[in-house]
Amino acid sequence: MFSVLSDRTYRHLFLAQIVALLGTGLATIALGLLAYDLSGERAGLVLGTIFTIKMVAYVGIAPIAGAFANRWPRRTMLVSLDLIRAAVALCLPFVTEVWQAYILIFVLQSASAAFTPTFQATIPDILPEEDRYTRALSLSRLAYDLENIVSPMLAAILLAFVSYQALFFGTVIGFVGSGLLVVSVLLPSPQPTAPRGIYDRTTRGMRIYLATPRLRGLLSLNLAAAAAGAMVLVNTVVLVRSDLGLGDTQVAVALGTFGCGSMLAALLLPRFLNNRADRPVMIGGAAVLVASLLGLSLMSLIYNTQWLPLLAGWFIIGTGFSVVMTPSGRLLKRSAHAEDRPAVYAAQFALSHACWLVTYPLSGWLITVAGPTTAFATLAILATAGMIGGGVLWTKDETGTLEHTHDDLPKNHPHVQGGRSHRHPIVIDDYHPHWPRI
Repeated sequence: MFSVLSDRTYRHLFLAQIVALLGTGLATIALGLLAYDLSGERAGLVLGTIFTIKMVAYVGIAPIAGAFANRWPRRTMLVSLDLIRAAVALCLPFVTEVWQAYILIFVLQSASAAFTPTFQATIPDILPEEDRYTRALSLSRLAYDLENIVSPMLAAILLAFVSYQALFFGTVIGFVGSGLLVVSVLLPSPQPTAPRGIYDRTTRGMRIYLATPRLRGLLSLNLAAAAAGAMVLVNTVVLVRSDLGLGDTQVAVALGTFGCGSMLAALLLPRFLNNRADRPVMIGGAAVLVASLLGLSLMSLIYNTQWLPLLAGWFIIGTGFSVVMTPSGRLLKRSAHAEDRPAVYAAQFALSHACWLVTYPLSGWLITVAGPTTAFATLAILATAGMIGGGVLWTKDETGTLEHTHDDLPKNHPHVQGGRSHRHPIVIDDYHPHWPRI
């Protein structure tokens, strides 16, 4: 897995991802504590609103950024966005009203919505071989998982000496460090694309995504992951502080346990995926999420919330979450030509976060008005719908070569020199605007 770090460009980008994630992790914990400080037991509702604003920015900004990512120097774009995020994070310690937090989060996450898909689409250009790219995806997932462990541990140590507002300064350091690492390497030039209108550029990624069966299935599985993930990210502070009566350190420990489960899956997945298809693995991960949410709902109904079962549930949810999310980059790379990757990655970023846009406020609202049992059960139903949809929308036999006919192209067109009917792996593009019927 770690052999891809021998590539200097990827190594610097990976380190940039790590330091930015550590900073973001500290901000996530600090935001939860800020919400509790400003609104008490209604913290779940406030934090759900903050995450909803984040998702609105992601869904609205990412497709626009993806449409123009191939028209700007990537290094300049990424560093500029890191500096914007650092400047906003610098303002967060001084928030005294909920509305101030809402505005700052929207600006910060708008910058992230432009940064993340562009960053992700750059990696397959640096590591074009599928096996090396798969290792890079696992390392990326591992970085997220380490952040889920290290950030809470670091936060727990810092909170013993400083107030939670100081954690936001760690976020500033993370974004500045990310910018310095990105500027230290040369990134591949954007792939040239055919001249297109603004509407065509803005919607192209979405059209490719929604026309590809495996990506429609991925979107449904994203809903399952978002249902379980929102329960963890939004409601941990409420479950630990209000239901269990524990402190800030235990909030960090619970979030870290979720990260431990996710990291374990990320470490095992590369070898596991060598001889198994992505589809059954990812659907199996969604099934783990459903079972975990149902088990925690039953526990809270019979015994109320308990500390050790909650930690076990968070660990299992972390495992299932990583199994669903880690292989997604392979599907995106397989489903787009190089020049369309930024737009397709942006579409995945926007559409997957549209799922979070539903689950974040829903999870906060449910635990506030109906309690944890109803919240766990409702989100389990939503995750079940995502799991079933993934199996239905993602057909089993669409990854290989497919027989199809090009009646829309002239006989002398280069693509049909071997005949109007031919076989090859399908990628949605100008010659294949629709998926062939199997």
